[in-house]
Amino acid sequence: MNEQRRQILEMLAEGRITADEAERLIDAVGREQPEPPPGAASRAKSRPKYLRVVVDAADDSGGDGRSRVNIRVPLQLLRAGVRLASIVPPQALARVNAELARSGVPIDLTELKPQHIEELIDQLDDVTVDVDDPSAKVQVFCE
Repeated sequence: MNEQRRQILEMLAEGRITADEAERLIDAVGREQPEPPPGAASRAKSRPKYLRVVVDAADDSGGDGRSRVNIRVPLQLLRAGVRLASIVPPQALARVNAELARSGVPIDLTELKPQHIEELIDQLDDVTVDVDDPSAKVQVFCE
């Protein structure tokens, strides 16, 4: 709570102003608050639509010396996949999990829930990818 609102509430509690006067003062203080920067409000409200993975690295195959990967996956596809996994019979999920584990992918699809994908998407702003090659650049983000 900001200082002005606190002072208004103190005056109301002390009986120096009425509830109607306090309401008008709080409304006036609210109108005086600075607008958030244009990019901040829209960024906070906008829901990301794509997962982007960009890799720019040196290529040892001899071509132009650079290798570039630019993947853009619609997040709706990821959300739909999670919803589809929830309707797959448990026996089939057990077989899929076994095959994934055999292939070296330690994911348990029975534990995958729609809220998990939303939590992942929310946290992607903080993703850092370490790359052993100092000339390589890897970015993972939502847009």
